[in-house]
Amino acid sequence: MIDFSLSKAQQAARDYAHQVALEEMRPLSLECDRTEEIPESFFWNMQRRYWGGAAAQARAYGQDEGVKQENLLSVISQEEMAWGDAALATAIPGPGLAAPPILSQGTPEQQARFLSIYMDGQLHWGALALTEPGIGSDVAGMSTTAVLDGDEWVINGHKHYITNGARADLIVTFATIDKRLGREGIRPFVVPKGTPGLIVGRIEKKMGLRASQTAELIFDNCRIPKENLLAGRGEKKEGFKAAMGTLDATRPMVGAMAVGIARAAYEAACEWLREELPAGYPPHKRRAWEEELKELGQEIEMARFLVWRAAWMADRRIPNSKEASMSKAYAGALVMKATATAVRITAPGEESERKLLIQKWFRDAKVFDIFEGTAQIQRLVIARRLFPNIDIP
Repeated sequence: MIDFSLSKAQQAARDYAHQVALEEMRPLSLECDRTEEIPESFFWNMQRRYWGGAAAQARAYGQDEGVKQENLLSVISQEEMAWGDAALATAIPGPGLAAPPILSQGTPEQQARFLSIYMDGQLHWGALALTEPGIGSDVAGMSTTAVLDGDEWVINGHKHYITNGARADLIVTFATIDKRLGREGIRPFVVPKGTPGLIVGRIEKKMGLRASQTAELIFDNCRIPKENLLAGRGEKKEGFKAAMGTLDATRPMVGAMAVGIARAAYEAACEWLREELPAGYPPHKRRAWEEELKELGQEIEMARFLVWRAAWMADRRIPNSKEASMSKAYAGALVMKATATAVRITAPGEESERKLLIQKWFRDAKVFDIFEGTAQIQRLVIARRLFPNIDIP
């Protein structure tokens, strides 16, 4: 049975994450958005406070309560981090999106070998290379290839929109070993930073999440050891499942970040209405805005519970593709509505830091309707699971 209340341990983890977001992220938010750069001191502070504090707390709480709570605790923390600043949240040192496929598809030896570097107290990142030019949501159509040559895999291809791609120490790269096999030919490979043939291309200039690093990666006869193939060195045709399983794990986290931004915009609009609404504004207009915000607050609660349900299922190894897509699709649409509403309501009066933040959140919001699978793809996933006996293209 799902319990929609947080335990004392979970509440403590959320409060800690909120404190970190308030003290480390909000003060830097506008400046990092303007310069598209993040000071190194932020990374070290997050290494110390977030990984040394919140993550350690989360692991301990999950063990103490008898059921692993990694996914639920992750979405709780991600909401608070995005409330602070979503772009900075994506830049926090750690394995990031490289972790799910390594944990789900790697052998115990591979997990220890690849993930141990993130425990040495230094700054390390991970990345996931899935999207290609022209191949985003249609993972089965990827063109990046991997060919076995002796004891090495030779990877050739082009990936783009890779979060932390230029700074990542490990990049889990999906490629096909045989295009004729379609999705069954896809495999996940771990490519270390500095591998010859791994070329970092352009760093994208973006409308939103401007401080987040989004890189182009080119693989030109990139050679990696045979042992860097996840999923049993290729004898199991689970590469496509690994990609989809990764998305099932990360879509609720994306939904949680969307909820965090929506909540930030909602709270700022409420505060503006109380503190900055110009004198003499028509009372009926104020009442209409209050009703609109009240309804928006209810929708944010609904989105949060969808995210929690998907994470709760993941922690119990219950298949959650439909629920993960529901949480991501609903939260991705809601964050656009919430930020647009906040921009419209706070339009009157003088410019302020609060208004600048709201405008930033409006720009940041759009990507949550796109990455980790577009809204259209989420609807397809949901429909296919609601109607398994109907052929939905």
